[in-house]
Amino acid sequence: MSHLVDHRSTSPYRADEVYAAMVDPEYLRARLAKIGGARAELLDHHSDEQGAHYRLRHGLDAKDLPSLLRGVLPGAITVERDESWTRVDRGRYTGETKVTVAGTPASAAGGMRLNDTDGGGSELRVRIDVTVNVPVIGGRIESFVVGQVQNLLEMESRFLQEWLAETR
Repeated sequence: MSHLVDHRSTSPYRADEVYAAMVDPEYLRARLAKIGGARAELLDHHSDEQGAHYRLRHGLDAKDLPSLLRGVLPGAITVERDESWTRVDRGRYTGETKVTVAGTPASAAGGMRLNDTDGGGSELRVRIDVTVNVPVIGGRIESFVVGQVQNLLEMESRFLQEWLAETR
């Protein structure tokens, strides 16, 4: 069983500007420092004219987990995100993301799309399937993880807009 996260955010900035910020190692490090949790780190980064690939680590302390999860997990959680972006055309990008949660039966994978909009800005769409393979309580754990993913995507969207307003 899996749960779908469908996230949409808009920006007054064009897709090329948003993309340039999103794959900038300085931006990624700043975002991780602010909202990445314990042990957050940019593990790998490569970008060129065709696209970008990077790996991120997020951390979540055991005290921040619901009691249901603290009982079945070994302690703090380490989440790794592997994201790749491809430039399709000016103002148009597609991406893929894979998420692993070390030491757990939880994972997520999906696609991303960033496009210019008619109004002069851009839209980012992220669709991720979250899966937790645990009998009986897996659905409740998935619901928690989906909520965390949605919150993280919202925080990242806000941080991106703040970053663009300050640096552009």
